[in-house]
Amino acid sequence: MTAEVLLQGIVSGLLMGFVYALIAAGLSLIFGLMEIVNFAHGEFLMLAMFSTYWAWALWRLDPVVSLPLTAAALFLLGFATYQGLIRWVLGAPMLAQIFATFGLAIFLRSAAQAIWGVDFHLVKDPLVQGRISLAGLFIGLPQLMASVGALLAFVFLNWFISRTETGLALRATAQDRQAASLMGIDTERMFALGWGIGAACVGVAGALLTIFFYVFPDVGASFALLAYVTVALGGFGNVPGTLVAGVVVGLIEVLGGLLIAPALKYVAVFVLYLLVVLWRPQGLFGRF
Repeated sequence: MTAEVLLQGIVSGLLMGFVYALIAAGLSLIFGLMEIVNFAHGEFLMLAMFSTYWAWALWRLDPVVSLPLTAAALFLLGFATYQGLIRWVLGAPMLAQIFATFGLAIFLRSAAQAIWGVDFHLVKDPLVQGRISLAGLFIGLPQLMASVGALLAFVFLNWFISRTETGLALRATAQDRQAASLMGIDTERMFALGWGIGAACVGVAGALLTIFFYVFPDVGASFALLAYVTVALGGFGNVPGTLVAGVVVGLIEVLGGLLIAPALKYVAVFVLYLLVVLWRPQGLFGRF
């Protein structure tokens, strides 16, 4: 393997790693707030991608243009999911919580198959297309656009959580919901807001992925698996740690495919996950 091929793989891994981090950020935020794993996270991503695709197919809105609309729609979906389902199982046993989100995932995926079929869809001739050459490396402009957009969204999310009053209230609720409630924070509102923000992150990531990725009902499954691994590596509930973990997952995935075999690229990712779980169960950076 030449040095150029290796460098090309590293660049590709970095670009996809930022997108993986944004997908996982919403999952990490939700878990940090109420220690519930959203098993419908991949299906939220799928709905975001379909929403972006149909905005292009029906009204010729480019994914970059419809991105705010997709993020807003997913925010409402996350908010409605909490109000209509999650708040009713918060005090239930963990098995009931798992069944609730897993059942929601099955329902959303089956509904997508029934409504849109199992065909693959693609946005043709997006505003951002082509590639650039830099020092012998080729970088796809859609992938570059997606990674830059994901990084900017992640920076904004981290600023919101760390610097704003509402974000600090979210962090206080995640650390100790009873103490936060005694301090006058409406924890129910924070839970609903957290689900909305977590889903909006997926909405942004889905809109960016639609620029260059096929859209179909099962598209969220593989991304969801990588998101779960990213959350575990970065530390459950640790949103900043998710960024580093997402980049690591992206690099391991691409380099594993180059150095081992393309069919085994996910093996390297899951081996790393098992090693981290055995050596440091709280993740590389621990809880935030």
